[in-house]
Amino acid sequence: MEFILYEQKGAVGTITINREKALNALNSTVLDELNQTLDAVNLDEVRCLILTGAGQKSFVAGADIGEMSSLTKAEGEAFGKKGNDVFRKLETFPIPVIAAINGFALGGGCEIAMSCDIRICSENAVFGQPEVGLGITPGFGGTQRLARLVGAGMAKQMIYTARNIKADEAYRIGLVNAVYPQEELMAAAEKMAGGIAKNAPIAVRNCKKAINEGIDVDMDAAIVIEEKLFGDCFETEDQKYGMAFFLDKNKEKVKEPFKNC
Repeated sequence: MEFILYEQKGAVGTITINREKALNALNSTVLDELNQTLDAVNLDEVRCLILTGAGQKSFVAGADIGEMSSLTKAEGEAFGKKGNDVFRKLETFPIPVIAAINGFALGGGCEIAMSCDIRICSENAVFGQPEVGLGITPGFGGTQRLARLVGAGMAKQMIYTARNIKADEAYRIGLVNAVYPQEELMAAAEKMAGGIAKNAPIAVRNCKKAINEGIDVDMDAAIVIEEKLFGDCFETEDQKYGMAFFLDKNKEKVKEPFKNC
């Protein structure tokens, strides 16, 4: 891998986009390597992922404008599809993904962050969809995910004006879950990921699937999705261990659940 670093500590994997001199901008190689890295994650061992950028200035500053500047209409559409395919894989990845946003998250950077389950950022983080200032639309899901996360009115304002927002405003509108000092960001992400990893892995995966699949259908259809995934948890080792541990008053007869499931 030229631009992607991957590290696994216990049940937590960390993906770092490592193109610091270009502020971790996304080009075709980065997208291909990210796709390959996701395919290589050992889902038998890893229960949560963290996605971040190298350095202290930028999470992902956007897609590589130098690469995009000479694209034809067909090539532009193909580049958009490449990014969307990888981001959709991230969004539907079986385990939760936390974006640790350590600086600029502009254009494709904001879009890849929105593809993650949870977003936390450093105090110096900056978010935006500046594409209309470049003569294009957001192309990696920005017109779709931003509206779902912060509401159509705020999304239209951000996209139409191409105005960047700082960490405190991103928190206020619900684009990020929490803001931390730069030096505390990765520790916070690792603590959160570790907490997720301690919970029942099958149940956590089913929760992600239920939320993702249910959010864009009507409530009657969404409840059916939940019922099925709820039922799927029963008779699993997760459910047997978790409930037995809860009912064991002395917490001695049953080992601590989920460690080896």
